[in-house]
Formats: sequence, C-alpha cells, structure tokens
Amino acid sequence: MAENMDILVTGGTGTLGSLVVDRLRSVGHTVRVLSRSRKPGVVTGDLLYGESLSAAVAGVDSIVHCATGRNDARATTNLLRAAGSAGVPHIVYISIVGIDRIPFVYYRQKLRAEAVLSGSGLPFTILRATQFHTLLAGIFDVQHRLPVLFVPAVPVQPVDAAEVADILALLATGEPAGRVPDVGGPEIRPAQDFALEWQRAEGDSRRQVLLRLPGATFRALRAGHNVVRGLPTGSGTFGTYLASR
Repeated sequence: MAENMDILVTGGTGTLGSLVVDRLRSVGHTVRVLSRSRKPGVVTGDLLYGESLSAAVAGVDSIVHCATGRNDARATTNLLRAAGSAGVPHIVYISIVGIDRIPFVYYRQKLRAEAVLSGSGLPFTILRATQFHTLLAGIFDVQHRLPVLFVPAVPVQPVDAAEVADILALLATGEPAGRVPDVGGPEIRPAQDFALEWQRAEGDSRRQVLLRLPGATFRALRAGHNVVRGLPTGSGTFGTYLASR
C-alpha cells in the first residue's frame, strides 16, 4: 500500500463509502469526501450536473467511486470528465455481481457506468460485490408489521460491507488493475435460510411466504447469476452480522 496518498471518495457518507473513508484514514491517507451538501468535512460537488467537480478532484492520487443513484452512467461520465482534465491516475469503481446477466433497471445503469469507465481511456479498477448483509436484513426488517414474512425464492450470498471496504482501500492505493475478481460472502444459500436465521435472531415466529415472480429478472436471480461461484472471498457470515446489531 502506498503511503500518504490524497484520495477522493464519492458516496463517502454512505454505508460502504464511510467504511472506505475510515479504512484509508486509519492508515494515514488524506481523504476527501464528495457530497452535494455543504457540511463540514466534505468537498462540495454534484455528480449528476457536474458542478464543482473540477475543484473536488484537483490534485488527488485516486478516486474511489462509491456514489450511486438514479443515473449512475451520467454521474460517472461527469466524474470521469473532471478526472481526465485533472490527470487523476486511477479511478476505482464498486459494482454489483451479475449486472451483465440480470436485466434489472438499476443494474443496467451500473453496467453502463462500467462501460463508460472502461472505455474512458483512464486508468481504472472495477470490483463487483454481492449484496451486503445490511440490505438482506433490511428486506426482512421492513416487513416487521406484516402478518407473514415474504421471502424471494432465490439463492443469495450476502457479504460484509466492511470486507468490501477493505478491498477497495487496497485497490485505491495500488496500481490500476481493470476488472478484478468478484467478491461474495462465505455462504450461498436460499434466501429462506437467511430469513429463518433473521427470524431466530429477532424472535420472529411468522410463516414465510416464498415469492416466485414472473419475468426475466427473477429468472436470472433464480439461476444464481447474483452469486460468485467457487471459493468465497468474504468470511463474515450473516449470523455474525445479526449478532452484532
């Protein structure tokens, strides 16, 4: 890992971005957090409209692009335009496993953003990860007032966001590597297994109702295009996450 780098993190106040910021600062790097707000401790810039991005990226050694939203391709294009003009030597982008095989609208945006980055001519690294423990638990959490627990009948492989942040921090301080191996959690299991684990942790005895939805997106999920086959990269389990909440 290089020493004393100046790194910009977009989405640096979010679940993943804030962890990346902490990891980088803990080993002595100077980190700028890009935000549309004018809060203390952040640099102001708007990815969707390209406002103030030139000042935000000026002089940085690398950018970790964690920001995400309704138009990732447009936001990424604006960021890369500013980064190219500033001569930023490395952009690291976090993406999602299976976006090239799951025809979900949000995933198509992520795939377009990947294409924008890989075709930009700028030095880059792309890491795809499976869904975080927080997202899977959130799907169950929001149903706490329903009479049953709805669970999608698909395999899932949740990963610890902190472990993904560790990888991104290493990538941001290393050499551009293009598309690096995907990262997933240590367990690939049906979603109902994880739902049962959540229910045990919450003392929830409701009946599960499995969802089998029509359409290409759900078929792709049922086929397991959202998981990483082979040796898992992550080690933190969903059960460990639930115990720590």
